[in-house]
Amino acid sequence: MADKYLSIKERVTGFSFANLGIFSGFGGSIIDAVYGLILFDIFKSTAAVGVYSAVYNAFILLVTLFAGEFFRLMTKSRLFYISMIAIGVCYFMMAFSIKPATFIALDYTSGIPQVLVGMLIPLFLADFSRNIGMAKLNGRYHLWLNVGALAAPLIAMAIAGRFGIRTPFFAVAVIYIIGAAYFNLFGIIQPDKTVKKISPRRTLKSIWRNTVGYFRRKELMRAYLINFGFSALAAMRKLYVPIIVIEQGFSKGTLGWILTLGIIPYVLLSEPLGRIARKYGTRLWMVLGFLSFAGFAFWATFATGWTLLAIFVLWQISGALMEPVYELFFFDAVKKPEQPRFIGIFKTAGSIPKFLAPLLGAAAIFALGMTSAVWIVAGLVGVGAAFLAIKK
Repeated sequence: MADKYLSIKERVTGFSFANLGIFSGFGGSIIDAVYGLILFDIFKSTAAVGVYSAVYNAFILLVTLFAGEFFRLMTKSRLFYISMIAIGVCYFMMAFSIKPATFIALDYTSGIPQVLVGMLIPLFLADFSRNIGMAKLNGRYHLWLNVGALAAPLIAMAIAGRFGIRTPFFAVAVIYIIGAAYFNLFGIIQPDKTVKKISPRRTLKSIWRNTVGYFRRKELMRAYLINFGFSALAAMRKLYVPIIVIEQGFSKGTLGWILTLGIIPYVLLSEPLGRIARKYGTRLWMVLGFLSFAGFAFWATFATGWTLLAIFVLWQISGALMEPVYELFFFDAVKKPEQPRFIGIFKTAGSIPKFLAPLLGAAAIFALGMTSAVWIVAGLVGVGAAFLAIKK
């Protein structure tokens, strides 16, 4: 194992950590269902929503780069527990915030522990993958991630319709607190870390060395580009689908059903793909996913009404083909002792698209005068990413 574990309950295996996906999936999908609508309610403009998302994700990118400092300060188990509690507290406060400035401040604050949780779960899976395999554990993790997400949009829309658009965040707070309690049952004890005082200048030099070391390795560069393309498509889909559905004149209840139906392909495909990825390779699924998503995105640019809603559901099949395997390129390319060093760099490939995609979307909206123009950008990204996945 990459880290030392002095004690852990006997019944705890890699699958126990994979089960944490149900909390992230449930809570994250509730947020995704209402987040864009809340921002639209605050800024009153889809283009402004894109700009805010870009600035926010620039902040997340910085947090991702410096995440290694958190790993230096405390053990992974303690850091994970604190992060889950912090997310719960932030979202509890966001549920009842009245002023937009308060909501925005809490939005930024919650982003820090969210980044850490997103890094720590894959690291735990890698630590406990012996005799199971990372592909199988990753498939199980994404299965629970999507099972948790399945009913979340309907619940989010029901709560929002009855109590207000921000109140679903209260449910998110409860979910993360329960997740922290579940993790605490693992009984993990790790040796405390000796914290050495390091100057900011030395920290920056360390980040620079890690970045250079990462991108000098071709297999890690490949993993980065694949993650970049996948994350760019996911970012645009999550931000603009709720807004466009409402713009088309459909109700929040319909939006909830569209988001829920879109989770079904992920539930059905997550674990099977995790099992067969080694047999047929990971590249095949990424290419199929990118190309099919690009086709649906170009179609969505011109579609309206129920046809557009059908596209929003069908292109989730494309995402489901890619989700269980895209991170495997990283774990296949780096040994366990190096994972904490490089995972922050790898994860920036998920943060940078969240910064760039809304900006490109906002530019497309300004240029063409319609929100659906964002799908042209998504289609081009899908084609480019497919080419990168094919090319050695």
